Amino acid sequence: VATACKSPHPSPPPHLSRPPSPPTSSSLKKLYIGALFPMSGGWPGGQACMPSAQMALDLVNNRSDILPDYELELIHYDSMCDPGEATKLLYDLLYTEPLKIVLMPGCSGVSTLVAEAARMWNLIVLSYGSSSPALSNRQRFPTFFRTHPSATLHNPTRVQLFQKWKWTRIATIQQTTEVFTSTLDDLEERVKEAGIEISVRQSFLTDPAVAVKNLKRQDARIIVGLFYETEARKVFCEVFKEKLYGKKYVWFLIGWYADNWFKIKDPAINCTVENMTEAVEGHVTTEIVMLNPETVRGVSNMTSQEFIAALMSRLGGMNPEETGGFQEAPLAFDAVWALALALNKTVAPLKGRGRRLEDFNYNNHDITSEIYRALNTSSFEGVSGQVVFDAQGSRMAMTLIEQLQGGSYKKIGYYDSSQKNLSWFGNDVWIGAGPPADRTVVIEEYRFLSQKLFAAVSVFAGLGILLGILCLTFNIYNGNVRYIQNSQPYLNNMTAVGCMMALAAVFPLGIDGHHVHRSQFPVVCQFRLWLLGLGFSLAYGSMFTKIWWVHTLFTKKEEKKEKKKQHLEPWKLYATVGVLLAIDFLSLVIWQIVDPLHITEGWTLTFPSTSPQMRHITNPDLVLPAGVVYGYKGLLLLLGIFLAYETKSVSTEKINDHRAVGMAIYNVAVLCLITAPVTMILSSQQDASFAFASLAIVFSAYITLVVLFVPKMRRLITRGEWQSEQQDTLKTGSSTNNNDEEKSRQLERENRELQKIIQEKEERVSALRNQLAERQALRNRHRPSIGQNQNHNAPPPSSQTDPKSLLPPPGYPTTDNHSLPPSFSNSSSLYPADSKMSRNHCHNSQIPLLYK
Repeated sequence: VATACKSPHPSPPPHLSRPPSPPTSSSLKKLYIGALFPMSGGWPGGQACMPSAQMALDLVNNRSDILPDYELELIHYDSMCDPGEATKLLYDLLYTEPLKIVLMPGCSGVSTLVAEAARMWNLIVLSYGSSSPALSNRQRFPTFFRTHPSATLHNPTRVQLFQKWKWTRIATIQQTTEVFTSTLDDLEERVKEAGIEISVRQSFLTDPAVAVKNLKRQDARIIVGLFYETEARKVFCEVFKEKLYGKKYVWFLIGWYADNWFKIKDPAINCTVENMTEAVEGHVTTEIVMLNPETVRGVSNMTSQEFIAALMSRLGGMNPEETGGFQEAPLAFDAVWALALALNKTVAPLKGRGRRLEDFNYNNHDITSEIYRALNTSSFEGVSGQVVFDAQGSRMAMTLIEQLQGGSYKKIGYYDSSQKNLSWFGNDVWIGAGPPADRTVVIEEYRFLSQKLFAAVSVFAGLGILLGILCLTFNIYNGNVRYIQNSQPYLNNMTAVGCMMALAAVFPLGIDGHHVHRSQFPVVCQFRLWLLGLGFSLAYGSMFTKIWWVHTLFTKKEEKKEKKKQHLEPWKLYATVGVLLAIDFLSLVIWQIVDPLHITEGWTLTFPSTSPQMRHITNPDLVLPAGVVYGYKGLLLLLGIFLAYETKSVSTEKINDHRAVGMAIYNVAVLCLITAPVTMILSSQQDASFAFASLAIVFSAYITLVVLFVPKMRRLITRGEWQSEQQDTLKTGSSTNNNDEEKSRQLERENRELQKIIQEKEERVSALRNQLAERQALRNRHRPSIGQNQNHNAPPPSSQTDPKSLLPPPGYPTTDNHSLPPSFSNSSSLYPADSKMSRNHCHNSQIPLLYK
């Protein structure tokens, strides 16, 4: 925003001297200037610039020391800042009388068209409001000059501010026009040289909504916006909707907008003035110094303050904030003066060659060349400051830096790019504590495990180890008890040892920088890995072995009876556990040799502004070995669940605790399958990750030990089975470790029970036989009377009862220790000898049936 808009407007001072009276108009020769000032359209800069230029012409024409024989006159057309309209008007200027010695376009789009075509008519082009960097191309625009500096003059100032506030990452959003595209290309080259990155570059034609959303999506913080005033309102309406403003963001805009540009009602947007005011607060503008801040009288014999006062008088009291081109008015004023001084400088050289300015025509290259040299060497003090053109015809000037504070613009500094000098006032204001960061701030700090959590879990793990020692001692001490022997005690001992190893892994799992030095981390983590891996193989492997062999021996119906007769050899169970243990051992050895664990420093983002580091052990290719281990263990857990479900209804004395093993497998599998993915997700949260992993280990071990060993302890305590076993051992005088004697005693007890049952059954059979004999005798006494009433064809009943009708049910055993009733005295041959049962002769296949 130009300084002119905030400058006071004093009345013209009384000491302003009037220049000498000019000669009469009848003796002056007129030189015509073709002006294409935009009075309406996208950039109505002519509203203030046209009166400013006319005021300069009046002052020049009133000066007898400048072009005393000539009078300058403007022939003006409204270009509406439209290149198409300007093409038609340029044709009218060139092909209608009188001849124009110079062309003065306004905005960049029109200047590009006019300057490229003017050389064909040997015309000098002088612009007051064109900032496009493309116009600095001397090959394309050989006769172009401008009192408005190139837009690229903003870029050194922007880079200087980026470095001052220590920003190395910026974003840009631009309207797709040549002036802004070329400005952004120049900015990209300059920031690259300064070591600054443009992380996001967005552009739009008419609707900036998508571009603004992309800026937010890609975390843009420091944003340079290049667009015209009308598009700026659209952009910041979208900025308000996306909340892309506030203490985390800084916007850099062009400074030649009107001071109240964000308060102007625009039907193209649906945001209120309050919304716009909130969104634009705190943005920074860079603008060429268009009004000399010092009180210096220039070539026009006016100070900048006097010029503003005179301009306000010409505008009839119009509000400068609502007057288009008010900021560029000093440039238009100095452009006319630059042209007048240049024409004045050419009079003498042309006169020496016998030529005059009034002899100019579109085919006269000599006069054009003389005017070009005069403009190229111009140097004077104007109301906008020192007017000097560089080799490309662009104005050299200082840059004003302003910031919107509380709804109004405040000067915060100046920058002279030629001297690389930054004049800083130190009155910049920020919504936060200071300039925001250009990205998410990363503060590195190490995160340690909560010591209270570690201590609590360690206590539980220690108690679990004591419980494991108690269970292991109980199992070894009572190994001679038959009930314990039938549960495969050696496998249970392996389970207890595996649970204790897994519980011991909890301690290295929680060790961090509080306890060990950095160099000891790999050893701790390898120890943790081995304890947990081998502990799982022993504990779960022994349970899996039991359930596997129960399923193998007892779930095939067609072979069920034969399997029950088979003896389960213990070495097969131990071999199965050994295979599972060997697989884990070899995999851990290969892992440690080929790709061992080592320290890495990793961090993850935490909000709002910190990202603590967490030291952990990993390697670049951890995904593959971890995936193989997780896959193998996961399949083993799922298979264990399946086998436990399949054998839930099996009853066997060979492994009498397989149902408890199945229950333990259910719990361990569920805990492991839930905990593994959860800990991977929570790996960045050290407390939560440790809690999930360690508590899963503790609960799995506790459940396994309690389910397997507590019921055995309870049974032996409540029933006293170890005492009965000891008494039996004393009576028989044999060792309880002798399996044959144990089986013999068991068979004797079963035999005694079966004899009692057989005696009861035989007494019942005798009673039934007596009843049958009595019924048969009664039937024989009544046979004559019954025979008379029967049909004569019916066969006579047998005089004797068929012995087969009195047979016991098939498979019913008989014994020779009891006599049969008299009616069955001669039918002993119906019972084969091998079907008889006695104390010393009992068929094994009939024992279960009779027992039931």
